Amino acid sequence: MLDKAKKMWQMQAKAKAIQRELKDMRFEGVELGGRIKVVVNGEQKVESIEIDEELFTPSEKDSVERFLKQAMASAVSKSQQAAANKMKAVAKDLGLGI
Repeated sequence: MLDKAKKMWQMQAKAKAIQRELKDMRFEGVELGGRIKVVVNGEQKVESIEIDEELFTPSEKDSVERFLKQAMASAVSKSQQAAANKMKAVAKDLGLGI
């Protein structure tokens, strides 16, 4: 019982460390050959959005919105994958077999 409690405490400590580490990481989603870029941090919060000024025309509105959504989804997905990989590594280190 004490061993399980110790492992849980270790996992909590490592999870908090990972949260701090992820907060400082940046993930980029890019569409249209770099003309639309979105950067999110490891907490999946949007840090920046860059859109090439040539895309600011009424006729491009729908495609810009669609590609912006795709770029955001890509950046968030990369962030989520990094978080999942880090948590799996912690679980493995603690012998939790997740």
